[in-house]
Parts: sequence; structure tokens; C-alpha cells
Amino acid sequence: MGGSEDAGVYKISDELAIVQTIDFFTPIVDDPYIYGRVAAANSLSDVYAMGGRPITAMNVVCYPIEKLGIEGLKDILRGGLSILSEAGVSLIGGHSVEDDEPKYGLSVTGVINPNRVMTNSGLVPGDNIILTKAIGTGIIATALKADLVSVESARAMEISMCSLNDLASEIAVSHGLRACTDVTGFGLAGHLAEMARGASCKILIKSEMVPILEGALDYASMGLIPAGAHNNRKFFSSWVKVDSSVKLGLSDLMFDPQTSGGLVLGCPPRMLQSVIEKLKQCEGLEFAVIGEVVEPHQSGLVEIA
Repeated sequence: MGGSEDAGVYKISDELAIVQTIDFFTPIVDDPYIYGRVAAANSLSDVYAMGGRPITAMNVVCYPIEKLGIEGLKDILRGGLSILSEAGVSLIGGHSVEDDEPKYGLSVTGVINPNRVMTNSGLVPGDNIILTKAIGTGIIATALKADLVSVESARAMEISMCSLNDLASEIAVSHGLRACTDVTGFGLAGHLAEMARGASCKILIKSEMVPILEGALDYASMGLIPAGAHNNRKFFSSWVKVDSSVKLGLSDLMFDPQTSGGLVLGCPPRMLQSVIEKLKQCEGLEFAVIGEVVEPHQSGLVEIA
């Protein structure tokens, strides 16, 4: 596996490998129960992005018990456990430390067929690019901190972040897809750049096809952009080119850091219709074909038009 894959894979036999990952972060929402759900869904996502099935998890907790009290911690852990139950994952332990600021996530172990691993370097020219969740969580979270978010936008963000990537991953694996990553802190553009660099290819993205969470474009147009989006745009400037016709708010969304974002799948044309039909059967899944791999490119390039 390459150095920028979503999780580590250790081969045990010709038909079995384990996939391991860990992730945790500070609260993105005020409700501790929802925070626990979001953090758990986010932690599981890297296993799904590799094509694996998570089986066990361990809590990773940093918490100011004297400052916030035990009830908030209980709510966080209940939220995390609820997601694990939905995913069929067993919680087998964990570790906690006293800290000045809450942090929560999971160390996750999954199983995978080593011959069916999906990687973020598996794209080939001709592949269609599918995104399985709308983007905009970072911008909505920023607007939430400014007390400018509608109830509808806040709810849309929560639903998206608490939604598992399990079904999309299963569909991808069952069709033999080889290229996948999940969209998190680097934003859609940044994670596409990692895929383009890993596969030495050029990706063309149609910005108008990218699904966007309710209200996110309005908040972006108001300038409610998280610092991470600006950092992503600067860091990936050598590999991501945004056409001047793309309006600034939409352009900012391409770099918006996501929490528990969707999967980006590379799908060969011959499988596209079948994959789309299967994804349509997944209730609540907001997916779209957003672009394609157009040609080889030595250093990797993403063009957003």
C-alpha cells in the first residue's frame, strides 16, 4: 500500500487480511450524543474506503471530567456505541485520559480480502468519478458557530455526518472497483488530488454536478469559510486548478474540509450503470457522477470546471 492510503492492511492469508485505522477529533456539534455518533461514523469510514468490513473498535477519549462532568462523557460514548451497533461492530475496550478539551474517536479493526482492496491510487483513464455524499459540513459548522444556520441545514449536516459508508463500500467491492477514498479534512478537491497523484492521472470534475448540503452554498457565498478550506486550497494549488468560470462560493466548497464525508469511487464505464442502479436502492444516499479520469498525467492533476 502507498503512504497516503486511508488505513493499514496486513495480509494474514491469500483470502484474509486485517485493516486497521484510528481517528478522533474535537466536537463539531454542541450535542454530545450527536458528537459521539459523528466521531464513530467518521472512524469507521476509513475501513469502508479500503473495501473492508469493520468488526471491532476501541474508544479513544480525552475529556475534562472536572470541567464538563460525567454526564456529557456518557452521552458521547452512548452516541458512539449507537453507531457501532448500527454497523454491527463490537466495542471491545478503549482508553481515556484527562484533557483540557474533549476529543473522541475510535481505533477500528476490520477484515478484508487482500485481492479486493480498494486504494486511492487505483484510478485509470476512462474511470467515472462517483461521490456518495453531499459536501459542505465544514462550511455549515462554521455558520453554526456564528449562529447563522437554519434548522434545516443543521439537520442535513447531522444526518450526513452520522450516515455510514457501508452500503456504498459493499456495492463498490461487489463490482470489483479498485479506486476509492473517503472525503474528510482535505476536502473534495484535496482528496481527488491525492487520487490523481497516486494514479498519475488527470481528473476533470464538473462542479455543477457535485451534490451540496442544504444551505452550504449560501453560507459559502456569505464568506463563512473555515480556515481549513483556505489551507487546503493553498496546499493543493500545484495539483488542483479551478476554472475562472466557477463562482467563488462553489469553488470554496470544493476545498471545504469534511467530517465523516462520503466515498469517492473510480468506476469503469462498463460497470457504471449497474453501480448507479445499486446506489439508487440505498435509502437516503445522495450520490452523483461528478467527473472522469481523462488521461495520464505524470504528477497528477485535478481540473474543476
